[in-house]
Amino acid sequence: MRFSVYQVSRKGGREKNEDRMGYCYTRDAGLFALADGMGGHPQGEVASQLALQTMAALFQRDAKPTLKDPLRFLHDAIIAGHHQLLRYATEKALIDTPRTTVVACVLQNGAAYWAHCGDSRLYLVRGDKLIARTRDHSYSELQETLAGVVPMGERFNRNVLFTCLGSPGKPVVDTVGPMVLHQGDRILLCSDGLWSSVPDVEIVEQLAVRPVSDAVPELVERALRRAGGKSDNVTVLAVEWESSEDFEPTRAISTQTLAEDVFASTIQAGVGGQEPDDLDEAEIERSIREINEAIRRSSQKKS
Repeated sequence: MRFSVYQVSRKGGREKNEDRMGYCYTRDAGLFALADGMGGHPQGEVASQLALQTMAALFQRDAKPTLKDPLRFLHDAIIAGHHQLLRYATEKALIDTPRTTVVACVLQNGAAYWAHCGDSRLYLVRGDKLIARTRDHSYSELQETLAGVVPMGERFNRNVLFTCLGSPGKPVVDTVGPMVLHQGDRILLCSDGLWSSVPDVEIVEQLAVRPVSDAVPELVERALRRAGGKSDNVTVLAVEWESSEDFEPTRAISTQTLAEDVFASTIQAGVGGQEPDDLDEAEIERSIREINEAIRRSSQKKS
């Protein structure tokens, strides 16, 4: 596999950043995930962190070096994160359970598979066309889908989600795939802090005409400017598939020389620890350099 990654997270106008993002991979499979801890419930940053950690741990266990069933993995890993949140709340004797949305994508065998719960989104852009986009688990999206079939009326708060991880009922998890990828395809995962202020047409336009390393920070800055002082956390993780050889080497990753038992991850290990409110490219580039150095050492050992 060869792909490029650009990711950024900003606190915006909130007291803390409850979004988390990251990715991990083996020689032949990659997992990219983003979670948005929900306000109005305790410890949203723990919820999002724990959801991603659970997925990363299961990916490390099951990707040897590929997943047998990527869609089943995504569904089960998200549900496992939900159960971890319930367990955490019980152990800490919390009155309410921490809650989070999640969106995740697996790249394997030249195809993409994805799943989500809540309103964190995935966009797949090819050239200047939007090929696919997740549908939010919110009453507003549900009303659009069912318009003319089952009128919902205005009595619903249409921005409220009807499912998430950590909720009393079993989460709704939608899965899609496989979607065969073309060289240059771009996959963008984001929290609602982005798409609530920047419409789909602008997201697609930026990904179509600019490198992801330029498009992503521009989209994030637009979201922050438009939302102003009340801006939500804004988090974006973008992947370019089979990126060209001249892509900036600090952000380009090739797994071809990895040994079968090598696992790399940028998903933080700690839960509830002190973490930066703004995750910038310096930290991310440092992580990628360390991963690429591990790949180089693995290649030398094989030869």
